[in-house]
Amino acid sequence: MPTRIFLVRHGATVLSAEDRFAGSLDPELSEPGREQARALGRRLRSEPVAAVYASPMLRTRQTAELIVEGRGLPIRPVTALRETDHGHWEGRTRDEVMHDDAGEYERWRKDPFTFAPRGGETGLQVLARALPAFLGIAAKYPDASVLVVSHKATIRLVIAHLLGVEPRGFRDRLDQSPCGLNVLDVQAGGEARLVLFNDVSHYATLPGPAGGRLSPWWA
Repeated sequence: MPTRIFLVRHGATVLSAEDRFAGSLDPELSEPGREQARALGRRLRSEPVAAVYASPMLRTRQTAELIVEGRGLPIRPVTALRETDHGHWEGRTRDEVMHDDAGEYERWRKDPFTFAPRGGETGLQVLARALPAFLGIAAKYPDASVLVVSHKATIRLVIAHLLGVEPRGFRDRLDQSPCGLNVLDVQAGGEARLVLFNDVSHYATLPGPAGGRLSPWWA
């Protein structure tokens, strides 16, 4: 029987609101981010969850804790689910990087799957660590449901691979809102079906405009 994975991006942080590269930084949730996670917890209250896994970053652990608050489920950290490390761009805004490192940014914009800023990770490197971890979790819980809390790019890369989306286009073709809910059913052999994608109806009617979440190609 398949495993149902509730795959969730962490809630909003101050740095995400400022459009800063923060893959390896460790900010906590903002108050709106906490409310988003509590709202998702209310939405999933009647869903049986066998286990909870999260990236070891503070924002993902806090999101997971708020979603399953009161259930007595431990949060199991998985380092492979962490966000992309953007190297020397970490902590800087997108506008700063576009201005100060225009050539490097343009190469990354065109192909974030195989190119990385200096000291950072490519999308291929992220997928190589995150996908086995995701499938390993699914394999442990046949015919059960599991909550997995991760990050924007990491989730998009995993879903892109499972759906057969051209990997260089994962930033342009797949969105992930703060505390967006994705639901996947995963078979024992690793085949997956996407049941729900980037749903935020627990706190908003629609995810909102693409600006600020998808690459500037959409502007």
